[in-house]
Order: sequence, then structure tokens, then C-alpha cells
Amino acid sequence: MKVKKILLGTFALGGVLLLAACQDVGMTSKAIEEKVDGLSMTVKTYDENSQVIDTVSGKSLMIDRDTRFDSTDSEGTSKNDSSVVDITIGKSEMIHVGSSMIIQEQGLTDIFNQYAKTVNITSEDTRGLPFMNKLINRYKDSFEGKKRVILIRSQNGTPLATFAGNKVTPYSTDVPKSTALLIDDHLLLIYRCDYTIYDKDLLESNN
Repeated sequence: MKVKKILLGTFALGGVLLLAACQDVGMTSKAIEEKVDGLSMTVKTYDENSQVIDTVSGKSLMIDRDTRFDSTDSEGTSKNDSSVVDITIGKSEMIHVGSSMIIQEQGLTDIFNQYAKTVNITSEDTRGLPFMNKLINRYKDSFEGKKRVILIRSQNGTPLATFAGNKVTPYSTDVPKSTALLIDDHLLLIYRCDYTIYDKDLLESNN
């Protein structure tokens, strides 16, 4: 009977993992383009001290790896490894590589000044198995998002921007060195930045 319960638990767990895996898909450059078609976007690039270098705004966005900078192997086959991104906003184009960059949909607000630049966290909640907690968190990511705060830093660790939302879900992308997030159904694209994503209640319980 005990073995049977263990097997049933294993099958149930496997089913949840499979279901979650089916939902955890990346966001392709095409999906990003479709998401923001006709919407206002702002692109900001930053130096290593998190100072704004430039700001570009416009409607609609297309961003992709610039394949012209892919290296090739000895047989001339592309390695698909370019770190250069090609960005089109409206009818204008910019090519970018190197410095930190944030692309945000209109409707997202940087709330950097509302949170401390450094975060110290002590969690008193020791209940539950860490593995199961992690599984539950992944399940929430897949289906509904979570109340989260995203603290973004430049590549040398200087605080740069902060965003928060009631429904926050991260996605992998096919754009090099980037992460896409949907924050209350608004797109945020982070390129070449350090960042940490916190459950919102974890920060608030330490204020």
C-alpha cells in the first residue's frame, strides 16, 4: 500500500511537471512583434553606471538577432551566435550591441525610487519542502503569473530600474542575452542587464 501511494504520488507529480512544461514556452521575436504591433514603445540604453545614454520612442517594435554578424564554421555554416540586435520602431531602425538596454511598452512605470537600492531578505516561512515550493512557483508562472518586483541592474551591478505587477511572468526569447516579461499584460524586454525577480510579499514583509 505504501509503495502504491508513492507510485501514485510520482505519477501525479510527473503529470504536473509535464503540464507545466507544455505551458513554459519562450517568446519568439515574431511573438514580440505581434504583441506590440501598433503600440507605443520606449527603448532606453544605459552605461555601466546606469546613466541613460539614449531614449527612442515610437509605435510598433520588431527586434531580432542581426544575422549579418553570425560567425561561421569551417564549412561556412552559420553558428547563429550574433550578439548584435536589430531593432525597428515604426519606420526607423537601430542596431545595438554591448550596453544594457530596456524596452518597455507604454503603460509600464519604473518605480525605482519606491524600493531600496539594496535588498536584505529574511524569510521566516520554513514550512513545506523546497522542491515542492519550487514546483508550485513554476506552476504559477505557467498559468497565472505572480505578484512580483523586478530589480534591474547594469552589468557592473549598479541599480538601474524597478518594475512591479500583480501578474508577472518571465519568458526566454530568441533575442540574444535577453529576457522578456509580461507585467500585467504589458511587455518588458531586458537586454544585457543583471536582474532579480522577487515575490512582492517577500519584499513587503521586510519593510
